[in-house]
Amino acid sequence: MEEGGILLSHMIFEVMEECRIVNKTRTDDDYGSEVITWSDGTKFDASIIKNSTTEAIVAEKQGVSEIYTVVTKKGFSLSYNDYFKRLSDNQIFRVTSNVKDSEAPKRSTVKIAKVTAEKVVLPYEEHSENA
Repeated sequence: MEEGGILLSHMIFEVMEECRIVNKTRTDDDYGSEVITWSDGTKFDASIIKNSTTEAIVAEKQGVSEIYTVVTKKGFSLSYNDYFKRLSDNQIFRVTSNVKDSEAPKRSTVKIAKVTAEKVVLPYEEHSENA
């Protein structure tokens, strides 16, 4: 059983691609609003797989964003509402679940964690009114 887990873990790690966290920073401007800027953060490896179930395809046709499963090495923490980009094509994703809900148990030989994410487009600069 343990050998199978190690083999599965090795196969998952082989198909991972380089990604980078995208940090969101809010600063006040001189006009009573805030400016949101984006900057590159920590690099990490992930396997990004599009959800192609019938339910996901039907939901996409009804206007729901494309949903992806993102697998990382256990210990690297992606949190709900984090943004990251895949470096091969600069596609941006937003995390839509909590890693603690689907992390491999401590005793598992498969050392992975997974979250769901959706494709998004970030504006280069975003203005919003202060509340």
